[in-house]
Amino acid sequence: MSSPETQQQQLAQEKQLVAATAAGWVRDGMVVGLGTGSTAAPFIELLGQRVREGGLRIQATATSRASDELARRVGIPMLEPRRGLRFDLTVDGADELDSQLRLIKGGGGALLREKVIATASDYLLIVADSSKAVAQLGRFPLPLEVVPFALPWVMDAVAALGGAPVVRADKLRPADLAQSDQGNLLVDCYFEKIENPAELALTLKTIPGMVEHGLFLGLARAAIIVQGGAAQVLRPGQAAVAAATFSALP
Repeated sequence: MSSPETQQQQLAQEKQLVAATAAGWVRDGMVVGLGTGSTAAPFIELLGQRVREGGLRIQATATSRASDELARRVGIPMLEPRRGLRFDLTVDGADELDSQLRLIKGGGGALLREKVIATASDYLLIVADSSKAVAQLGRFPLPLEVVPFALPWVMDAVAALGGAPVVRADKLRPADLAQSDQGNLLVDCYFEKIENPAELALTLKTIPGMVEHGLFLGLARAAIIVQGGAAQVLRPGQAAVAAATFSALP
């Protein structure tokens, strides 16, 4: 059995591999959505390298302040949100994904902006290391973004659903509560197993003060994930295809 350090090194290598594969999907002239997290970050860095060194002409919008700052730093031209703005391709990570490409996202706290940009995209591509693929969603805590005033009632409602909600603490200041880029609070729900993601998503949407949840259903068109040491493309309900032989976008 490999050590935790070895496993972490392997996952870091997988993140680089899927990020590099996804960067090859980006074409000249595209408007790109940039995701957030430990797998999206190397994708942004590699995309910036293509812009600087290869003359790739793209424009982008990021799903978080952190990704926006990184993208600007590596030289990607950025767009502000506006009416009519659509994305040819959005590349983002996931905390969990199943064989239907149903996702749990929001471990980094950017779930609202991630869902906004995913919904405004013609093609959502997920990049993930092998640890993120699961048979059933729910082991990773499901994030919620919650209006501060409504927090007690949202907690009560989620607890009644069996979600065992916990308000997320700030990583750098554990005595403080974590906040989203919008200034809302983040709640992690420990369902363990989500038997019916679609039903839970609809129920959560009815809770007043719950701004957004981290279930991303019917949004991902494909995912790049490492299996057997090689990058594979997954599509909802289909067998994996080697990324090297997959024709990226229509």
